[in-house]
Amino acid sequence: MNLGTIATIAYGILALVGGIIGYVQAKSKISLVSGTISGILLLVAAFIYLQGQVLGLTLAAAVSAILIVTFVIRLIKTRKMMPAGLMILAGIPTLALLLVQLG
Repeated sequence: MNLGTIATIAYGILALVGGIIGYVQAKSKISLVSGTISGILLLVAAFIYLQGQVLGLTLAAAVSAILIVTFVIRLIKTRKMMPAGLMILAGIPTLALLLVQLG
C-alpha cells in the first residue's frame, strides 16, 4: 500500500467522522449526508486502486478536489477554522500525493 492510498483512506475516514460529528453537534443533516457520501467514495476509491485499477486514483483525486473547493468556500463564508480548515489542510496533501501518482 502506497502513501497516496493511505492518505485517501485517512481522508475518507476524516470525512465520514466529520459528517457524523456535524450531525451530532449541530443536527446538520447536510453534514451527515455529504460526509457519508464523500467518505464512502474516498474509501471505495482506495479499494478500487488497491485492486490495481487507476480509476481509483482518479476518483479519489476528483472527490478530494471537490472537498477542498467546498471547504475553501465555507472557510471564506464562515471564517471558522473548524471543520473547514482541517479538511483543507488534510485535503491538499492528499490531492498532491494522488496527482503525483497519476503522473
